[in-house]
Amino acid sequence: MSRLLEGKVVLVTGAGGGIGRATCLLAAKEGALVAATDVSAEAVDKTAQLVRDAGREAFAAPADLTDRAAVDAMFAAVVDNFGRLDGAFNNAGVSGGQIGQGGKLVADWDEEAFDQILAVNLKGVWRCMRAELKQMVAQGGGAIVNTASLAGLSGFKTTAGYAASKHGVIGLTKTAAIEYAPTVRVNAVCPGYTDTDLMKDAMSRSGATIMSRIPSGSLGQPEDIAEMVCWLLSDRSSYATGSPFVVDGGYMAG
Repeated sequence: MSRLLEGKVVLVTGAGGGIGRATCLLAAKEGALVAATDVSAEAVDKTAQLVRDAGREAFAAPADLTDRAAVDAMFAAVVDNFGRLDGAFNNAGVSGGQIGQGGKLVADWDEEAFDQILAVNLKGVWRCMRAELKQMVAQGGGAIVNTASLAGLSGFKTTAGYAASKHGVIGLTKTAAIEYAPTVRVNAVCPGYTDTDLMKDAMSRSGATIMSRIPSGSLGQPEDIAEMVCWLLSDRSSYATGSPFVVDGGYMAG
């Protein structure tokens, strides 16, 4: 059987670590040419080098997704380097805990923090999708996967800004899927509690409770999410569009 992403150009945002880095490495293993971006130039350069060390082609293009000019320049550089864009994984995001809002109720969130999390997690995804969709329509096809969350499917205490942003990502995903079918497929992946830096705050405060609710008995690994993303970006998921795909060890089934 051929590799999932043979010869496809795949862009991954938030590629400096965690799920983004794991997806870059798996996409490359599955035959993709990888374009990686992250706000940290050092981190994304490391990811690109890991892909090259595995014998595949990678292009690092650091960008702050809250900066429109930087995003436009990044996309121009990716398309100039590879000539096309077949798949995009809009994964960059921040959690409340990473911006000092861990454990805060809705009315206690700082307004600046709320704006910041929406700027990265929601507007950043839209800003990337705008460029991706235009490119994919022009070339005649493509696939997009956005990182949502279990907090985009249900309410979770003390996640106000994060939950709002991820509900927004799912709404944006469904709308784009309807508008751009059948030329471009657009889906979301909803990771459960996964062993990444984004989860450290939640695990430090509520780790025992969280683990008690995961039927599989363990945190997810970034590679678990990457497997779903690469399938959704591949032609083998050709009839899948407009859906949030849950990868959570059974958490939401309880």
